[in-house]
Amino acid sequence: MILSFYCDDTSPSVAGANAFKDFLDYCAEHKIAGESTCLLGSSGHSLSRQANEQEKAFLNEAGRAWKCGIDTHMELMTHHGLFDFEANREPEGGVHEGLWLHEPMITVAQYERYFGSIIAEGQLAGIQFTGLTWPGCGCAACQARYAALRASGQGKPNPAMWQALLNLARQGKFRSRTVPCFFDASETEGGIHQKASEGQFGVYDLMPNAMDQFGIWENNPARVNPDYYLTADGKSGIIVRHLQASLPYCLWYSHWQGLNPAKGVGWRAFTTVIERIRTHLEDRVVWLRPSDITNRYHQASGWSFLDHM
Repeated sequence: MILSFYCDDTSPSVAGANAFKDFLDYCAEHKIAGESTCLLGSSGHSLSRQANEQEKAFLNEAGRAWKCGIDTHMELMTHHGLFDFEANREPEGGVHEGLWLHEPMITVAQYERYFGSIIAEGQLAGIQFTGLTWPGCGCAACQARYAALRASGQGKPNPAMWQALLNLARQGKFRSRTVPCFFDASETEGGIHQKASEGQFGVYDLMPNAMDQFGIWENNPARVNPDYYLTADGKSGIIVRHLQASLPYCLWYSHWQGLNPAKGVGWRAFTTVIERIRTHLEDRVVWLRPSDITNRYHQASGWSFLDHM
């Protein structure tokens, strides 16, 4: 079974560059693989054009993430309002990026232009993106609009977004020919869903099938539980349940606020889970980055590639 993970909200403002360095070093040392987002506009300006020393150090680390086994997704630009690339700022009162991905009137060209601008900012900083993560939002305005879209039968992401990602993949803008995305998540209904495809290029919603028990975005000790993933004796936990069910993968999500090694309440739990996996399951699992999963799945037109790993 494949193991992987992704980490939302990764930015230098949460924990600093050294924390991200320690995280990457740990992943490389233990040969684990996953994904960590990079929010280039979370400080209100593009870090690629205007960065202090801490932010520059973070970008240097983000540039080497791939070599450490970690994909880098855009969680769009700000995880808040739409960014004005010409003015290099986030204007006040703009629609939030996550909601914008669901608005039915946005065109392929509009999505392609915005995503392409984020990719260009990444290139300025030496960062090559692998995919896209939906920046969820719980603010009242977004929740009201989401409810209205669901009531009108338009609660899913705009299909034009998937096509825009495919167009950019065909242009070689992403690191790989396939683009993994993270939108829906479910412990019981996880799966990989092709959203757009043309020849050797594809866009997939790769659903996490394990939740965040590393402190979530609240950095909350009450939300830390390594046994959820794998117990100390290696006999239970969601990873074992997925193995017993013969699922092709177990992919969990987390948040940098709780996971980071500097002040995240979930860091020790994360390393504990990795140690338990190595002790009890090393011969039954294989670590892959999300982009490796979608690349191999797309090339094989299914999960048959697992038979040869």
